[in-house]
Amino acid sequence: MGQFGGPMDPLEVAQLPRLMTLTRGRVEVVVGLVDGPVPLEHPDLATRNIRTIGGVQGACQDTGSAACRHGTFVAGILAARRGARAPAIAPGCALLVRPVFLEAGAVGERPRATPGELAQAIIDCVDAGARILNLSTALAGRLFGAERELEEALGYSTRRGGLVVAAAGNEGAVGGSAITRHPWVIPVVACDRAGWPVGHSNLGHSIGSRGLAAPGQGVVSLAPGGNPAVSAGSSVAAPFVTGAAALLWSVFPDATAVEVKRALLSSPVGRRTTVVPPLLNAWGAYEVLSGSRRRRAVP
Repeated sequence: MGQFGGPMDPLEVAQLPRLMTLTRGRVEVVVGLVDGPVPLEHPDLATRNIRTIGGVQGACQDTGSAACRHGTFVAGILAARRGARAPAIAPGCALLVRPVFLEAGAVGERPRATPGELAQAIIDCVDAGARILNLSTALAGRLFGAERELEEALGYSTRRGGLVVAAAGNEGAVGGSAITRHPWVIPVVACDRAGWPVGHSNLGHSIGSRGLAAPGQGVVSLAPGGNPAVSAGSSVAAPFVTGAAALLWSVFPDATAVEVKRALLSSPVGRRTTVVPPLLNAWGAYEVLSGSRRRRAVP
């Protein structure tokens, strides 16, 4: 897959290439990646702008673990060097890796985090300066007593002027979670190369009304061993939206979180009433923000 390799390229599906030609991202725009650990020595990562904070461990100890593979794949979508076999959306932005996935999980087990672990990771990223958070994670354990903790952490990010982008999940269910129901979270479902949601993506009222679809099938990104990998799902889709937000903030550094979110979610059909969210249109979001600034400049 090339950087701008044709109409079925995931970047093209999300209308990202023209925005990517404007900027690689600004280091002042800090993205928090709440995920698995990432090998910072990977030759295809823009490692000058990446650092690890807190979490279960500092870097991949077992490069074959699901946690390390997951974190590296998502990091490649956001922060691979341009020209690598990965989307490499915003390598110029700063990336804070906050690991929450243990590498000692069973073989084939999908990485998960408990609500408490996730809430603490959100707070850690915000306190470290993250403006955008990417949550490509499923929840483990019962939510009894922990939903409020998650809501408070998400609210803390909102009060600090941040955006939270979260994977909607891959159980093929209709409904929401403590994360996707939060009014300031942008839930993301996976779509195929034609822009249609894949069958296993979770859908629901909060996802349809406040979310987006993004490429989540047949996406190529980085693996810990150096060779590229292919993966799918809403965990893969979420960083396309996160990367678009990071580039928008890089081009419009004075924009507020409200403005960036509204631009990303702007829809020509007006009020949304379905459980299926529209497809990310990164260039359309750029045009919304650009237009609002032109209107401000008119006396």
